[in-house]
Amino acid sequence: MFTPSELLEINQLLVPENKIVILTHYNPDGDAIGSSLGLKHYLKAKGLEAEVVVPNDFPKFLKWMPEAKKNIIGEYKRKVAFDIINEADVIFCLDFNSPARIGILGDWLMRAKAKKILIDHHQQPEDFDFVYSDTVIPATCQMVYHFIEAMDDEKLVNQDIAECLYTGIMTDTGGFRFRSTSATTHRIVANLIEKGADPSVITSNTWDTNTVSRLHLLALILGRIEVVNDGKVAVLYLTRKELQEYGFQKGDTEGFVNYGLSIVGVRMAAFFMEDLYEDFIKISFRSKDDVDVNQFSRKYFNGGGHINAAGGKSMESLPETLETFKKRVAEENL
Repeated sequence: MFTPSELLEINQLLVPENKIVILTHYNPDGDAIGSSLGLKHYLKAKGLEAEVVVPNDFPKFLKWMPEAKKNIIGEYKRKVAFDIINEADVIFCLDFNSPARIGILGDWLMRAKAKKILIDHHQQPEDFDFVYSDTVIPATCQMVYHFIEAMDDEKLVNQDIAECLYTGIMTDTGGFRFRSTSATTHRIVANLIEKGADPSVITSNTWDTNTVSRLHLLALILGRIEVVNDGKVAVLYLTRKELQEYGFQKGDTEGFVNYGLSIVGVRMAAFFMEDLYEDFIKISFRSKDDVDVNQFSRKYFNGGGHINAAGGKSMESLPETLETFKKRVAEENL
């Protein structure tokens, strides 16, 4: 957590005359959107206005959250996003550890005169004016809740804040399944439920949103899932042609990698997907126990994240990437 003196400085920055902006990472997920909107609603409860700016669009299944549709999407409104960041006095940086993680917004962030406040749970954070980094905490939404507590403002948590923070914690813990989910996490979730977060409604709004195209894609990859390295590693993939054929929309493949990890004996799963527009492969890694996909991704696939959940990227073709991956997991004996 921020030190008491840092909290005092931050509190002095949170005044109506200061322009406050909230940024999160490229391809925003539930924790990114939930933490950004949760913080926005907290600031609103304090009588402050804040703008949320995201680098690119985010899945429809996250747009039910209060004021989600008011987010400024940088890829659609570049000048608006630039002006907001350039004119900001305070910028909260949520759920990313480096300006490189927010695309073109990163260049604007680095040049901005604003005080920059990082709240994030990824490893190896870069320098910001104020840094609250904790890799043990399973979701940035939980960290935002701790920040609200540290500001002695827990009484301000309302239904809007609770719904947003609950969503991010739920999604980033895989429905409270991951090892990083702690007793503290569950206590916070209980508090959020008491403040108005309805688990059944949030779960339905976020996860019961399958489209026919998503189910077709899921059936396709499950029909050819491959298990390698003596049954310890699951491999899933989709080609650009397949995405186009089934009318892929952003968010359709969310959670696909977890199906590989659900196989008995599998300790690591990797999902490879050709980008729709550019020549690279997007990779999602998940693992169990002490299998460190963060280090694996950093070492071989230009990525990173958490011990049990990480992302990566390959500039090779899909067949070449799959061969490279199988070779590397064999070498590492994962």
